[in-house]
Amino acid sequence: MTKEEKWTNIIQSNTAVSVNSLKDVWQYRDLLWMFVKRDIVTNYKQTILGPLWFFIQPAMTTALFVFINRAANTSTNGVHPILFFLIGVTAWNYFAECLTKTSTTFKDNAYIFGKVYFPRLILPLSVVFSSLIKFFIQFFLFLITLLVLLWMGKTTLHLQPTILLFPLLIIIMAGLGLGAGMIITSLTTKYRDLALLVQFGVQLLMYGTLAIPLSSIKNEWMQQILLSNPMIPIIETFRQAFFNDSAFNINHLLYSVTIMVFLLLIGFYSFSKTEKTFTDTI
Repeated sequence: MTKEEKWTNIIQSNTAVSVNSLKDVWQYRDLLWMFVKRDIVTNYKQTILGPLWFFIQPAMTTALFVFINRAANTSTNGVHPILFFLIGVTAWNYFAECLTKTSTTFKDNAYIFGKVYFPRLILPLSVVFSSLIKFFIQFFLFLITLLVLLWMGKTTLHLQPTILLFPLLIIIMAGLGLGAGMIITSLTTKYRDLALLVQFGVQLLMYGTLAIPLSSIKNEWMQQILLSNPMIPIIETFRQAFFNDSAFNINHLLYSVTIMVFLLLIGFYSFSKTEKTFTDTI
């Protein structure tokens, strides 16, 4: 800017997400909800079955895992296989959607970023909230299935105090997906093929997380490897809260919280740093 030029307003981003950045998000909350509505509407626009896909996808995925469970003859700790895998699929879908959609934020919205200013953090946050609505719809499917199987006498319900951790579990899943997604989207501005690797990796990790129940692994070394996945303690806590199929381990859940905080800090920093220069590389 020369000496003759005097600007009345200068729009610039901070080097890292700060309290002011979060205040900006709150000031633009109407835009946040508009993006949430856009994500929900456009997801199933011009589809034949429309919102029914909210139910079809977890139902078919659960059926696949039940088939694998029967074929491999693995244990579900006395829990009906449909319920055992459906609650896991519901939780995993929320995390996976937060991760995969957030990981392409810069690539998918470059045309918006180049035209108008708004807090860029709004877009990944809109993914978290729109995916949360889908999570509750699929969780409703789990509750309906649970009630039907209870009425048929095919299962029993053992609610545990850990059900009070339900909001915390959602926050941890959202934080894991958001943090990892922001790190990946910052890298995909230069390395496009990373987005394809994430989609493949999420699918592969899903089978490693859900197909083999932790209780069926007797080798402690293998259990520790599986528990390095921060989603496993969350899914195990969901199952324990409804069916008391295993002992609740607070240390495993604290590990998931620690990983979430770490990913969020790194994700916020890398996202805010990349948003200032990504238009030159996207």
